[in-house]
Amino acid sequence: MDPLQDWRIAREPHFQAQADEVALFEAAYAARLPVMVKGPTGCGKSRFVEYMAWRLQRPLVTVACNEDMTAADLVGRFLLEPSGTRWQDGPLALAARHGGICYLDEVVEARQDTTVVIHALTDHRRQLPLDKKGELIHAHPDFQLVISYNPGYQSLMKDLKPSTRQRFTAFDFDYPPAEVEAEILCTETGIGVAQAHQLIVVAQAARRLKGHGLVEGMSTRLLVNAGRLMQGGVSMQAACRMAMVRPLTDDADLRDALEHAVLAVI
Repeated sequence: MDPLQDWRIAREPHFQAQADEVALFEAAYAARLPVMVKGPTGCGKSRFVEYMAWRLQRPLVTVACNEDMTAADLVGRFLLEPSGTRWQDGPLALAARHGGICYLDEVVEARQDTTVVIHALTDHRRQLPLDKKGELIHAHPDFQLVISYNPGYQSLMKDLKPSTRQRFTAFDFDYPPAEVEAEILCTETGIGVAQAHQLIVVAQAARRLKGHGLVEGMSTRLLVNAGRLMQGGVSMQAACRMAMVRPLTDDADLRDALEHAVLAVI
């Protein structure tokens, strides 16, 4: 039985490359170098990692990092059962042991004392010590570690240590150019090219407000949600308000500005 069967990606995820990121990721995997993917929310970081796992035919073990996550959540713990205790590998140990790609999504959300456990996996050692079990996992030859985060949310309290950061190769992602974004919207939602470009014009107006009231720009993910609502029979204006404007901010003035952008385009 394949212990990583549940993490295998059966169908090709749709991913539209913007440059040479596919070839560069393949080169990093061939050298078994860990990869860091940076970029704003909803710009395709996770989809890129998912696509590369499919392309490389490797299982993808994803961990959504959060501030309550402990090292045991990553590496594993002993479980109490009626027959006694049993060790259960965490997602990082599972991927390292059996040769999957482990993806730590929004890694800066985890405490630094938790993420330090990845250090021995991300240098020449490629090892993961299980201190509670007294075992040292030597990473499978096919194992790779990938992390992602949003630099827009960085602060002195939430950032990677230099000793962690410098263990990774890195990609910088951003919102795609209009033509590429339109192709993504048409493929993901089935809306027409003209409609896709209308949504993109609204998004571009919102993205210009980043740093001027908005913490983040309007993500491609929000545009996809609007397109899916439109395909379900919702009017474009209503879809824009529901999927693109209201999730982005609660500030009344910013909402009004975005509403005017919607009305001006549609």
